[in-house]
Amino acid sequence: MLTQPLDAVEWMFPRLPRSAGRARIRFLRLAFEWEVPVDSAETALILLSELVTNACRHARSPRDRMIGVRVLLPTASLLRIEVSDANPELPTLRHAAPDDESGRGLELVAALASSWGAHPRGEGYIGKTVWFELALPSPACSASDHLIP
Repeated sequence: MLTQPLDAVEWMFPRLPRSAGRARIRFLRLAFEWEVPVDSAETALILLSELVTNACRHARSPRDRMIGVRVLLPTASLLRIEVSDANPELPTLRHAAPDDESGRGLELVAALASSWGAHPRGEGYIGKTVWFELALPSPACSASDHLIP
């Protein structure tokens, strides 16, 4: 369990298709502020978009239920992103057939993240949290590796 992250932010989004794009915009601003290396920020952006899209598409909860996004830097070398929704059903990794037009999101998360998982939300909350972590390169990387405004 993470305690005392270096930095953490939380956002709430309506369970609507446009929320994935809004989450991406907010994350890009934050990644720049936190000086997340470009490659790591791009990977996190893809995975965040996937998890928010899944929450919007599969949550099976009333539209007025919000999606929570929490972005943490538990250490200088680790980025963690959590997406919470009101559906208690935990996601399962499935393998899409070559001709399937969807169903590859969690495969992508599993392939690109350093680690990922899902768990029921804590006592007093409904639903679940799906998360992923990305190992960040050492802070010794050059300034040119960071996002440009």
